[in-house]
Amino acid sequence: MSHALYPGSFDPVHRGHLDVVERASRIFDRVTVAVLENPAKNPVSTAEERVSFLQEALAEFGNVSVVRFGGLTVECAKQHGANVILRGLRAVLDFDYEVQTAMMNRHLEPRVETFFLLTKSRYAYISSSLVKQLAKFGAPLDDFVPASVAEALRRLASEGA
Repeated sequence: MSHALYPGSFDPVHRGHLDVVERASRIFDRVTVAVLENPAKNPVSTAEERVSFLQEALAEFGNVSVVRFGGLTVECAKQHGANVILRGLRAVLDFDYEVQTAMMNRHLEPRVETFFLLTKSRYAYISSSLVKQLAKFGAPLDDFVPASVAEALRRLASEGA
């Protein structure tokens, strides 16, 4: 059975992330989306909120689950029985960092492979950082994130104003 772990901060989750999960759900028997708890990154929403956003956005996929984790990705993969770490790539800039991380993960756990999946070109320019910046300045968000995430980002932006 193939089981992929898709780790990330998902702060916030955007349509590029969802594209990767949707396509991975057709490739792998199971996909576990793992939300990283890393308070040092100053997330705009809590890990619980990000899990909830992902669960709502991915509810139609019967072979996809969402969990929280802290620590090493390979440990999370082992804990959940994943034999693949899934990483989405947008552009060449992502590649260097992701290959370095994949090599370290292979060193730490040789039985877990890394699988790279290119996002669709229409999502290649979307990043969580850009979405947060758009939200901060009140720009439209619906093309980039699910409606519940857009609503939460608008609320957070108005509270911070």
